[in-house]
Amino acid sequence: MWLALAVAGGATAGLGLYLLVTAFVPATPALGPALRRLHPTLAVDHPAAEHRAAPPVRVTGDWYARLSLPATDLAILDRTPQGHVLSVTLSALMGLALPVLATVFALVAGVTLPVSVPLVATLLFALGAGALAHYDMRARARQARKEFVRALCTYATLTAHQVRSGHGAVEAMERSASICDGWPYTRLRTSLLTAQLQMRPPWDELKALADRIGVVELTGFADIMRSAGNDGAQVYQTLRAQAASLRDQIRVAALEAAKTRTSKLDIPSTMMILILLVLVGYPLMTSLFSQN
Repeated sequence: MWLALAVAGGATAGLGLYLLVTAFVPATPALGPALRRLHPTLAVDHPAAEHRAAPPVRVTGDWYARLSLPATDLAILDRTPQGHVLSVTLSALMGLALPVLATVFALVAGVTLPVSVPLVATLLFALGAGALAHYDMRARARQARKEFVRALCTYATLTAHQVRSGHGAVEAMERSASICDGWPYTRLRTSLLTAQLQMRPPWDELKALADRIGVVELTGFADIMRSAGNDGAQVYQTLRAQAASLRDQIRVAALEAAKTRTSKLDIPSTMMILILLVLVGYPLMTSLFSQN
């Protein structure tokens, strides 16, 4: 029995060391998506190629071909479907290990359990850990999308000032993207550089980025800059209005989140008041009943 406990402990420790080492090893860059971004299918000569160049939601061609993965969430987190499936699988394996270790400790302690109990617990823990990893990715994608919208609010304001200073639409977008730091501006600079290398309009590339990561607000910004680049429209006031609208949306979302969190505090506050009433009233009630 002690041998089984030692083997299980050694396996767990080895898995932990392996995960620790792999966390610090630099990941191999995904050259395929980068090359596709730099050299997409020429949609100008072949209009039907736009549909082929769009990233599909359903992944095909590999062992995960039958999985329907959220392509926009993976794109905004800059993760591949293979990496996400691997993360979910590792989480499920970690969930499998916990009931096994608990069963081993129970056997060492002399507690006998039916075979169905550890089996059901193992399946439930594995499914729960995998689902938790998946929904954590979805939550991180929603948070990243909100962060991108906040960065876009600043980017629209900077672009408006660059346009007012006399710069052209393309130059204003490039100068504004080079001012700030952060991953949203890195994605914007990458899209603008891709458009420059392919000699394509940058607003088309920004619209493709908006469709890829699921940020609708970036599509509106690209349409505004398209009108400035093609028609020579004065877009200073339009960009300022879009930035103000984005700030209002962010403010309203923050207020709604604050109200939701405040409402969640009502339940523990009510429970605390009830507990205090019981603690104060119990001695009084016992003394009254004891006198009677």
